Amino acid sequence: MPRLPLVGRRPPGPPVRRPGVIGFLGWVDQSALWLMRTRAHSQPIEGAMRALGAAGEWAAVWIALGLAGAASDERRRLRWLRACAVGPAAVGLNYAVKVAVGRGRPLIEEHPPLARAPSKLSFPSAHATSSVAGATALARIEPRLCVPLYSLAAGICLTRPYLGMHYPSDVLAGVVLGAFVGRAVPRLGEPSVEERLMDLVARAGASAEPSPDGAPAREAESPQRAQERSGQ
Repeated sequence: MPRLPLVGRRPPGPPVRRPGVIGFLGWVDQSALWLMRTRAHSQPIEGAMRALGAAGEWAAVWIALGLAGAASDERRRLRWLRACAVGPAAVGLNYAVKVAVGRGRPLIEEHPPLARAPSKLSFPSAHATSSVAGATALARIEPRLCVPLYSLAAGICLTRPYLGMHYPSDVLAGVVLGAFVGRAVPRLGEPSVEERLMDLVARAGASAEPSPDGAPAREAESPQRAQERSGQ
């Protein structure tokens, strides 16, 4: 199977549509890249996009969020720590796919990339893969954070064609791969054995506390005991 060229150079100006379905899809991909790389590039927007891109480098922001969750949530600490490893693992898997595909990064002659990359390989986007994987893993632990987590992941994904680092199709492929990785990690969405033990200890301590009137707390009656008493 022939490998794709490492650098996707294209002539100046908007992309030219080629015949056929593949040609049309390539034109859509390159046109979206052209629009994002040449529109809305004021200094404040570029600065924000560069900052988002830096935050997603090597899944740094997802590691930081996982560590913050582990530090503030003792009960689910092990789950948060497992989620910290999802982003870096996604980066490793992403690179294996990059090497297998061999697609080069886009290069618009008159609009060079606005960031640097550790390799010339482009498909799929590591930022997109690690961001969606990290957001998915963290959201499985705390579903109430779905909106902010996926909003952050979407912002990081948008930086890639905006900064000229990836074709939009690279980002879409990274989103699919990241969603798979984030869902594939086991025991993130359900309590661990340690959490269940902590819950049992907490319930036992609560049942042993005296009542407000000074009388000892009565142990909760089991369903079996209630049935026996009602039959007497």
